[in-house]
Amino acid sequence: MDLHHPELTYAAAVALAAVLCGGLMTRLKQPAIVGYILAGVVLGPSGFGLVSNRDAVAVLAEFGVLMLLFVIGMKLDISRFLGVWKTAVFTTVLQIAGSVGTALLLRHVLGWSLGLSVVLGCAVAISSTAVVIKVLEASDELDTPVGRTTLGILIAQDMAVVPMMLVLESMQAKALLPADLARVVLSVLFLALLFWWLSKRRIDLPLTARLARDSDLATLSALAWCFGTAAISGVLDLSPAYGAFLGGVVLGNSAQRDMLLKRAQPIGSVLLMVFFLSIGLLLDFKFIWKNLGTVLTLLAMVTLFKTALNVAALRLARQDWPSAFLAGVALAQVGEFSFLLAETGKAVKLISAQETKLVVAVTVLSLVLSPFWLFTMRRMHRVAAVHVHSFRELVSRLYGDEARTVARTARRARLLAHRGSWRDDSNAGPGSGI
Repeated sequence: MDLHHPELTYAAAVALAAVLCGGLMTRLKQPAIVGYILAGVVLGPSGFGLVSNRDAVAVLAEFGVLMLLFVIGMKLDISRFLGVWKTAVFTTVLQIAGSVGTALLLRHVLGWSLGLSVVLGCAVAISSTAVVIKVLEASDELDTPVGRTTLGILIAQDMAVVPMMLVLESMQAKALLPADLARVVLSVLFLALLFWWLSKRRIDLPLTARLARDSDLATLSALAWCFGTAAISGVLDLSPAYGAFLGGVVLGNSAQRDMLLKRAQPIGSVLLMVFFLSIGLLLDFKFIWKNLGTVLTLLAMVTLFKTALNVAALRLARQDWPSAFLAGVALAQVGEFSFLLAETGKAVKLISAQETKLVVAVTVLSLVLSPFWLFTMRRMHRVAAVHVHSFRELVSRLYGDEARTVARTARRARLLAHRGSWRDDSNAGPGSGI
């Protein structure tokens, strides 16, 4: 075994860059996953080109998706979800219908193909579970009524990914086959029955209980549940992600939940880092620069449209205005599963490689800017109660504290640089010139 292979050095550099970028984002009170995406951008083909082959991390990235849904399923409190499921399902249906319907209407105005309209509509409807959960956890709002409603909507959206993928695949055959429709209906019914059954009892898994006593076997047991249920789901011609989520839900309502969750999360964090790193590798700056107007226009349209659609749907679901506004803004980004929908659309030739790059560019920028958008809109909501006389005053109220902090830091840096220069001149002395 050659321990001096350059790929090992590259892997170490990638891991270090991901840790540094993730730590920087955390220091700035932003989700670490935004840093992982930036690390992928910096190290990928659009940056230093240290990682030019995305296929090398693609398998680990797919494992990261499975672990993400598995951990979400483990953390899901079914009793609380059942308390908001009507709102979650109603809002998700309106989000999907509104996004796809609007994309189809814009098709004739913007000259989009039918495939791009459907893929983009489906992609826009999905929000980022990872980003929203991290943002709500950072603000201690995950366990509030708004947080539980938002989490319920995210779960409903994640479950809707499977039917949307089946619909996109069926568009290649120009029709939704009865077998595809049956899989969708049965998967939803099975999930509903599982939720109902688990809400009545807390189960004990004898074999898992014995394995959980050993720290190493407990970790392997959690991974076996995740990838085993994903494999079974794949064999049944369903999405492996759907199976991983179901496996997490079962373990999350077992007596071994806390032990296995503690053991599974470190590995899940590593795989999730690889997944978001791979997303950063997808970003093509040359494509963005060449199509800058289109990308930025579409990003602004998606952000504003999705915010308005979310708030309207939640208001129709009889949520009060503050709750609807906070949840609507939190869900305004395009989610990580949108990449899977875009790849599905590309695989069945609904969209071209260039159109896939457009979807990826908008999704990555949306994920990166999402925490900033939520931060801005929260302050905008508070400022709305105060009479503002000018745009300058509005900007000052929104970003005044941050601007003053940056200004103080810049002044200190200039002062230190000036002192260092003065000391150098003093040490040089009058006779030191040439």
